[in-house]
Amino acid sequence: MRIKTLKRKFVVASAVMCALGSATLGLVPSAQAATMLKTGLKVFVVPKNLGNSYFTTADSVGTGGAEAALKALGETYAETSGAQDTPSDQLPVIKADISKGANALLISATDPTALCPTLDAAIAKGVVVVTYDSDAPTCRSLFVNQATPQGIGDIEVQILAKEIHNSGQIAIVSASADDTNQNTWIGYMKQELKNYPNIKLVSIVYGNDDTATSTTVTEGLLSAYPNLKGIISPTTVGIAAAASVLDTAKYRGKIMLTGLATPDEMKKYVADGTVQAFALWNPANLGFLAAYAAVELASHAITNAQGQSFTAGKLGKYTIGADHTILLGQPYVFNKSNINNFNF
Repeated sequence: MRIKTLKRKFVVASAVMCALGSATLGLVPSAQAATMLKTGLKVFVVPKNLGNSYFTTADSVGTGGAEAALKALGETYAETSGAQDTPSDQLPVIKADISKGANALLISATDPTALCPTLDAAIAKGVVVVTYDSDAPTCRSLFVNQATPQGIGDIEVQILAKEIHNSGQIAIVSASADDTNQNTWIGYMKQELKNYPNIKLVSIVYGNDDTATSTTVTEGLLSAYPNLKGIISPTTVGIAAAASVLDTAKYRGKIMLTGLATPDEMKKYVADGTVQAFALWNPANLGFLAAYAAVELASHAITNAQGQSFTAGKLGKYTIGADHTILLGQPYVFNKSNINNFNF
């Protein structure tokens, strides 16, 4: 996927198609659709935890994330969550948001089921629940998926396999053991690894999306597996922590590292050779799309049924797919040749 050039063409093409086709297809022109959306809705953005640079990018006004969309649409909004990537930290915040009269919740779920009694009760009261980044599939209205889970798992294995010449011991530094998205991606990684019989996954460790913990578990891997050839970290906090550990003459270029990261966090490590390539999507676009979807639902402009479509501002037209899911796009590979073209 050529994330910038092709996506711009797609968005422009979609906008043109909507403008030209609205009369014959019975679609409401975008200018009219915007007037149908309610303003002043109380929308709470609940990432896995606060202070996480990935979610700062996904959620903030300044980055063009979820709150930027909500501001443009005239809604009332706040980002709320706990300090740790755990259901026990996230649940009290969600309950407080509901008690404040939330019309919609944007949630990156810390667990696929632990939030469900609270979210089911909220939905029963008419609160729209949109998950983004990490799903709670049985207790939400819509899930905005950053990329196909298989595509994410596959590309990380493929990058690392190439870098270690399809042979050697590897490990994974994940977020928490209960994170829905992490476990799904790791499941697909294991499937993809079957295509590389000479690569052995020796350990999966959990840094809980905390820099200090992720650093400690990475150091533990290096001690426990002296023949380790590579690490995959499918979390922006984990890969940054692992890169800081490997950024020494002892490990740089000898133990390869890839995963999911924002370009700004990795520029230093790509420049000095600690990291050769990694993958991601645009987290700000993910948050922006999730916010639009929540407002569309809360305004009753769409339902969550497969085939329903709407225009998410600058991102263009999106259609709800199977299992009440909207797909942002496919992962993009960043490396030394392109990383300086991006700023997020």
